Amino acid sequence: MKIVLIPDSFKGTLSSNKICEIMSEKAKSILNAEVLCVPVADGGEGSVDCFLSAMGGRKVPVTVNGPYFKQIDTYYGICGDTAVIETASCASLPMVKDDKNPLLTTTFGVGEQIIHAVKSGVKNIIVGLGGSCTNDFGLGAACACGAEFYDENGASFIPTGGTLKDVVKADVSALRKNLSGVKITAMCDIDNPPYGKQGAAEVFAPQKGADKKQVAILDSGVKHMCEILKRDFGIDLSNLPGGGAAGAFGAGLSGFFGAELKMGIETVLDAVGFDDMLQDTDLVITGEGKIDSQSLRGKVVIGVSRRAAEKGVPVVAVVGGADGDMTSAYAEGVTAVFPINRMPEDFSVSKHFAERNLSATAEDLFRLIKGLDNYLQKIDKSIRKC
Repeated sequence: MKIVLIPDSFKGTLSSNKICEIMSEKAKSILNAEVLCVPVADGGEGSVDCFLSAMGGRKVPVTVNGPYFKQIDTYYGICGDTAVIETASCASLPMVKDDKNPLLTTTFGVGEQIIHAVKSGVKNIIVGLGGSCTNDFGLGAACACGAEFYDENGASFIPTGGTLKDVVKADVSALRKNLSGVKITAMCDIDNPPYGKQGAAEVFAPQKGADKKQVAILDSGVKHMCEILKRDFGIDLSNLPGGGAAGAFGAGLSGFFGAELKMGIETVLDAVGFDDMLQDTDLVITGEGKIDSQSLRGKVVIGVSRRAAEKGVPVVAVVGGADGDMTSAYAEGVTAVFPINRMPEDFSVSKHFAERNLSATAEDLFRLIKGLDNYLQKIDKSIRKC
């Protein structure tokens, strides 16, 4: 039996690598299966490690500006001629701790990593957009790459979420020159537009520390930048799916950098050659911390299941928890869902037993498969005798 393990992390409990390690050991010991492990992340923290684990490569240490323009040490990954950069590596929510303020935080450090990677000779850059503390439309990153933004007095400045409204002119000629010949792909795990009721500020800014008044300022600023892009560059991003990712960084990357926005899992699956892996595969096992209605908007489980369904390969989702009716997930190619929790416990309790619970669930799953396989072999022998 050939099994492909391709899980997302169970956030706060188990990394993708750890999940692969536990389930691979069980599959080999119980089924004597051939196992391919592809730990994945869909753009947030851990994306670099997952790409390096799946494709090989190296980490590149860099010192860049953090969310409040203070120097921090971080890294990005290089796999061949491709660099993988996490927005969360220099602009994540955990970095600001109790000092959350998306009116002031910046993506400048992401742009510094982009320029560093370009100078290293890469021709492809993947930017993961998950887990940011920003709402600056990616203008900080654009400035780091050579763009200039001017206020009504003609003064150049680095805009943040609270000063997007002050931009009256944008010059990206130096940015385009600096990034000439480089393809940029943005990984996002949401399909929200840049602004409006489902936009970056309204949906995500409150968890980044914004109150109602600040949300209105941020949303207005993002809308203003979309209007400038349409007025001066002829680019309409008002309804761009994924444009609202990372505080509208998705829209900024598309409009100013010419980046292609792709659902994070689609980027990963293409990069690791997932479609080729499915040849002669008997079973795909994926998973995430929680499967619910949000999973249907392009999360790992559904992205994997859609691809596997095209090849007729069954998919089992092993998850931390399952919320609601799974009918929609089944319609997308998921064969079965196995939550790992053994007892009706709150997450604050069960998270301490995640490794043990996953191991037990994996053993039950593979014992079931082995039992069914043995039974089917007996039936086949009986048929042959007849």
